[in-house]
Amino acid sequence: MRQDSASDNLKTTVLAYADGASRGNPGRSGCGALLVDPTTREVIASSTMYVGDRETNNAAEYHGLLLALRLAQQHQATNVHVHMDSQLIVRQMQGQYRVKAANLRVLYQQCKDMSAALGHVTFSYVARAENSAADRLANEAIDAYEATARQ
Repeated sequence: MRQDSASDNLKTTVLAYADGASRGNPGRSGCGALLVDPTTREVIASSTMYVGDRETNNAAEYHGLLLALRLAQQHQATNVHVHMDSQLIVRQMQGQYRVKAANLRVLYQQCKDMSAALGHVTFSYVARAENSAADRLANEAIDAYEATARQ
């Protein structure tokens, strides 16, 4: 997992962007997340993680959400506005959709537990274009793994 932090200032309210990517479904998967200051739009922190060789895109999306929530926790944020381009994950986290897949139920519960521990967390669907930074990070995680695997 790679992490970058542009500021050590603690922000209680943050915007979080999260995404997952899978090359093949299932296939090699990664995720990325970043925290943004809602006032200045400065990136506070970002992180990437390789998820696995045979993960689904939805699992990668949940791992991206977990990554974003961990970043928020590390920065002691208590008011987190999560933005994702996966309607499924957003609606599941909002309680509008049931989580049917067994492998996703565990990830969903981890996200719910972490959200409750943070305080106030909201989830919003955004178009893919508005989530391009998190998408880039998710793909960087896969690219880094593939570059290492070729060596």
